[in-house]
Amino acid sequence: MTIRYEFHLESGDSQTFDVSPDREAPSAAGSNLPDWTRLGHCQCSNCPLKASESPHCPAAADMVPVVDAFRREGAYQKVTVRVDDGRRIYEKTTTLEESLRSLLGLVMATSACPILSELKPMAIHHMPFASSDEFIMRSVSHYLLQQYFAQRNDETPDWKLDGLVSRNQRLQLVNQALWQRIHAVCEGDSNLKALLNFFSMASSVSVSLESQLRKLEAKLNSMEPGTYTPGL
Repeated sequence: MTIRYEFHLESGDSQTFDVSPDREAPSAAGSNLPDWTRLGHCQCSNCPLKASESPHCPAAADMVPVVDAFRREGAYQKVTVRVDDGRRIYEKTTTLEESLRSLLGLVMATSACPILSELKPMAIHHMPFASSDEFIMRSVSHYLLQQYFAQRNDETPDWKLDGLVSRNQRLQLVNQALWQRIHAVCEGDSNLKALLNFFSMASSVSVSLESQLRKLEAKLNSMEPGTYTPGL
């Protein structure tokens, strides 16, 4: 499975990136990686890796092509993005910030980072340009489905979502460190804004999950009986 992102900027420039959510091995390796990808450079405080085993941060290494392509670009310029996941095609004209948040989130979740890889199940069912509400809905739905399967396999399910909150607390630390990594190399603010946007969405799960769930509950309870449309 390969997800292709095609960026068409107002300047006429185009960029294409292919991401494989189900790949087994990291795609980035070698000695030509920039210094900011070294594991010890702004290493996450909760990183379980050792430089002797992994000289470069897996997530940072995979982000290099995207960071390099847009390091001088402004976050709020308009861009038309076409996403083809082999099953359907999405296309949207939006800000570079929003489109990069979608792409970088996918790249990070499919990396060999032990922490970010917890998001891999969501990456396999990637939803480009997801809103905050959609991110919450998908995060909680995926987690609850995992708990259902845990119960079916005679394991102890976590219906209170404590593990989901803990996971996103771990993700926040990773997001902060990745932002620090690329801060010095970006002349424009597109990559930085995208990471901050992704960071705020992860924060909404760990810091204010209960309030986010109350909002979703209110929306679901406000639906009139019989208004459900099959196929949506």
